[in-house]
Amino acid sequence: MPTDPVLDELTSLDVDHEMMPCDPALADTADFCAAYGIDPRDSANAILVAGRADPRPYALCLVLATHRLDVNGVVRRRLGTRKASFAGADETAGLTGMAIGGVTPFGLRGSVPIWIDAAVMQRPTVVIGGGTRDRKIRLSPAALTCLPGAEVVEGLARPAGPPDG
Repeated sequence: MPTDPVLDELTSLDVDHEMMPCDPALADTADFCAAYGIDPRDSANAILVAGRADPRPYALCLVLATHRLDVNGVVRRRLGTRKASFAGADETAGLTGMAIGGVTPFGLRGSVPIWIDAAVMQRPTVVIGGGTRDRKIRLSPAALTCLPGAEVVEGLARPAGPPDG
């Protein structure tokens, strides 16, 4: 019988959560929020970043949809590399077992540090990826800190300006 690593970890950590079905075509954050009436301030993206070194260091960063990850500053310094970038779709799927649009810190294949921007912790609840593009998870941000390797990082991301500004 196949298992679901995301649901298995949510259960093993006793995380109170709501599973939200999602049309896979609407899994990208802006589309999801618009289609399902979710405030982007209550939606957090899980972004895999990689440092340019050998071996490549990785971290999974959680940031609000209204914020931009500081890849060239805080992330790069924390990875201990001269350069860092977003991991590509294939690299993300290979390391996490999840497609972009469904990436979540729960049920990761390997041990990757999980860095949570402090702004995420200020929300009453957040909606994050569900491990696949056909579902999302709503939970308390405090539940994220029970993940092995999870750390809240001040200034990991900065508020984004208006889309056309």
